Amino acid sequence: MEFKEHLKQYLSEKEIEELIVSLNKDPLHGVLLNPRKMSDEKFLSLFPDVIKHPIVKHAFIYDKNKYDLGKSIYHMLGCFYLQEPSAMLPAYLLNASDDDLVLDMCAAPGGKTVQTSFLLNNKGLIIANDLSRSRASIIVENVERLGLGNVIITNNDLSLIYQKYLNKFDKIILDAPCSGSGMFRKEEKMEDDWSYGKVLKFAETQKQLISIAYEMLKPGGLLMYSTCSFSKEEDEDVISHLLINSDAEIIELNNPLYYKNKTNPLGVHLLPSIFPGEGHYLCLIKKPGIFPSNGQKESKNSSKFGLDFKEIYNFGNFIFGLNHNFKSKDFNILRLGVKVGELIKNEIKYDYHYAHYISSFDNEIELNEEEVNKYLKGGTISKEINKGWILLKYQGIPLDLTKSDGRIVKNHLPKFLRNKFKI
Repeated sequence: MEFKEHLKQYLSEKEIEELIVSLNKDPLHGVLLNPRKMSDEKFLSLFPDVIKHPIVKHAFIYDKNKYDLGKSIYHMLGCFYLQEPSAMLPAYLLNASDDDLVLDMCAAPGGKTVQTSFLLNNKGLIIANDLSRSRASIIVENVERLGLGNVIITNNDLSLIYQKYLNKFDKIILDAPCSGSGMFRKEEKMEDDWSYGKVLKFAETQKQLISIAYEMLKPGGLLMYSTCSFSKEEDEDVISHLLINSDAEIIELNNPLYYKNKTNPLGVHLLPSIFPGEGHYLCLIKKPGIFPSNGQKESKNSSKFGLDFKEIYNFGNFIFGLNHNFKSKDFNILRLGVKVGELIKNEIKYDYHYAHYISSFDNEIELNEEEVNKYLKGGTISKEINKGWILLKYQGIPLDLTKSDGRIVKNHLPKFLRNKFKI
């Protein structure tokens, strides 16, 4: 009752009832394709009974009872990312371009970072930060599987370091921690845990975060603020706070599927009664002015270890590659670009991340369905092939980098991945 009552601040009785009815329906499931690995046409040939996302390109809504995509070999190959349909909008509407330096402030589990990386065509750079180290580690798993090469994953309290990065980022995503009412039908515990006091508590945190975000945004840059809350205290009121205390400008978002607060039309709501997804709020903000580029020098590709990266980093015996020289010394880094592998006796033992990042290798073979199933269960493959490192592929998509003695292809797949996927 408390939840319904506080919505009367901007929704009519009829709109509230329609929203409550929609929250009693089953949640929808979405999938976002990795354009480097799978086309829309290929995906539709494999999974024809899906619905195109009404706004986002290369995205679909699917029935989990028909297609358990999370257990598909194509998921393991990094061909797509499973993401709730409404959660796809913030990064998509921010529309990052190839040269952008992007900050995802509260990034875990990583969906908006992943989508931004796709939109950047694996160029530019995204700093994916999360205050929780355990949650930030989930981003690492997704970045590896999808073979992303333009992501630095960090674990920082940005309030402690933001003053060193004022006017720095071209684009910023602030998917702020919130009371979670938009997730009621997806996670029942959110409804049990909700209270108006929780809304007010999060609203104060959100005001602090959006102020920090705006300070770090370049003049001329764009900030996408979003929550999964229906409460205006966490949504329009936070934007009003920013407008009062800065020179921020709002960029209008218009679509018949969006709902705008009639009394305070700042940003838009995605209501499950109107939009095919869970509850979300979005507001696109611009910082006036023009600011010079980040001044990143175009360096030549490093020839170190024969790797095709502009920058090579050593952390102990581990080798990482990145095509950007962002000065990140103030960040607590969990992953710096691509984990190429471990240096052992002056030879690189290639990592699963690097295998999914590259598209080709000097020595590679195509596996059939039977061989892939065997490999996924931890088995070796009998193949007459050149000795040394070899890239295994399935339907032209990299599966793993491993070694062959000329007759037997060893299994190099991380143990935690074995038996998780099926064709």
